[in-house]
Amino acid sequence: MAVKIILALAYLVVVFWLGYKGWRETREASDYMLAGRKMNPFVMAMSYGATFISTSAIIGFGGAAALFGFPLLWLTFLNIFVGIFIAMVFFGKRTRRMGVSLDAHTFPELLGRRYQSRFVQGFAGLVIFLFIPVYAAAVLIGISRMLEVGLGIDYTTALLLFTAILAVYVITGGLKAVMYTDAFQGSLMFVMMVILVVFTYAKLGGITEAHQALTDLAPHMPAKLKAGGLMGWTQGARFGTPLWLVIYTTIVYGVGIGVLAQPQLAVRFMTVKSDRELNRGVLFGGIFIIAMTGVAFVVGALSNVIFFRQTGKVAIAAAGGNMDKIIPTYVTDIMPDWFGILFLLAMFAAAMSTLSSQYHVGGTSLGRDLYEKGLDASGGNTVTITRVGVAVTILVTLIWGLVLPGSVIARATAFFFGLCAAAFLPMYLLGLYWKGMTRAGAIASLVGGFCTSFFYLLFVHTKESAAIGLCKAIFGVDSLAMNAAKGSWVWLLQYTDPNIIALPVSFILAVVVSLFTPKLEEAHIQRCWRHL
Repeated sequence: MAVKIILALAYLVVVFWLGYKGWRETREASDYMLAGRKMNPFVMAMSYGATFISTSAIIGFGGAAALFGFPLLWLTFLNIFVGIFIAMVFFGKRTRRMGVSLDAHTFPELLGRRYQSRFVQGFAGLVIFLFIPVYAAAVLIGISRMLEVGLGIDYTTALLLFTAILAVYVITGGLKAVMYTDAFQGSLMFVMMVILVVFTYAKLGGITEAHQALTDLAPHMPAKLKAGGLMGWTQGARFGTPLWLVIYTTIVYGVGIGVLAQPQLAVRFMTVKSDRELNRGVLFGGIFIIAMTGVAFVVGALSNVIFFRQTGKVAIAAAGGNMDKIIPTYVTDIMPDWFGILFLLAMFAAAMSTLSSQYHVGGTSLGRDLYEKGLDASGGNTVTITRVGVAVTILVTLIWGLVLPGSVIARATAFFFGLCAAAFLPMYLLGLYWKGMTRAGAIASLVGGFCTSFFYLLFVHTKESAAIGLCKAIFGVDSLAMNAAKGSWVWLLQYTDPNIIALPVSFILAVVVSLFTPKLEEAHIQRCWRHL
């Protein structure tokens, strides 16, 4: 226990020193919200990656991989190809340049100024502020479960303690403090994940032996997963079955595409001074993502073999039926004690890096985008208003962490990624590349995509609609699709991610409305494209 305390204190000393460094260098709004637009490419890339990947990926999606197996590696492919390469090369450069041209400090402000619309900025800020606490709560739950399993700390106590630590440096230090600590925390995460995958393969006798053992374990697949269409952890699910739809539409597609419209990631593009930093960031980011999600998904799936050999149970049963406890249980019960201590610190780092960015973007969305710009409540100190917004975001996240049920991490992450994609992605992408995109088209896409996605979550997609209960209260069923003929396309909608419907609707609205509504003034378009 003494070793754990010493290592934890050493880690916190470094974090708070970096937070203090960020606070000392924060003097104006651009420092607090954009790190002064002069961030080092390594720091930017590690901050991007550490914000992108956290306990929700390692613990939540690692647990999901223990259920669904290697098919989740398609998400790693999309994380690298879409979340790193396409994001930084095709979105990042234009985002940075247009952000400079329009003097935008936040993601909603970039959208609002691109379309000369306070409504766009205010509504986007409201969506982010209302729903990023749900995603943040998923991360907070992940590290709290790790503390509960690894150190025996009461879950509620862990939530409160972790929240207090984060609040200190995020509220005071702004984005500079967040990105400095992210880079340190991301480096620690990288080392721990490499050790984790090497140990796992070594314990199973090598890569070929490990994968063959997982294939041979298919007859022990839980009955509920078999009924849903899963054939095995390496074999995947039968096409068109409920679990095939969950894996490929909600997890792989929903999260893999949704990353392009994540406000806490998009703002990173505006923190560097030139395109050269973004080009360098692709290499750093790609390697980092492989070590994060690739390792988490492989180890999560292979944990079934190790748990079965030691306990006679597959991973979900060994973790007491809670998917979010699979990785913590694996590290605590299977890995050496010394690694458990270091991995706990790595999960601290993973959670802190993502949560700090989520708190920061939630606070800027409430303070600057919704209150100061959307409601035109100017006159106050921007940094002070934003700090109040960060504090409110932290409080709301804590409340969600206390009330959300178990096994919620992966689903809450997919929920936020999908909602952002439907609401923001079409007007963000088209705003960067199409001069003919209009204000009316942007508003139609933003509101239409959000409403379509949200309606689907409330009344069609069973996992969310059943948990929320509104559909049950009004119509007497958990999903409007449940009473359709079993196996029909309507019945399968309850397992299909909302963005299979909502994202195309949002794109169609953006294009069609823009074709039939007045264009923005040519002088404004030229200003937007000044550096592109």
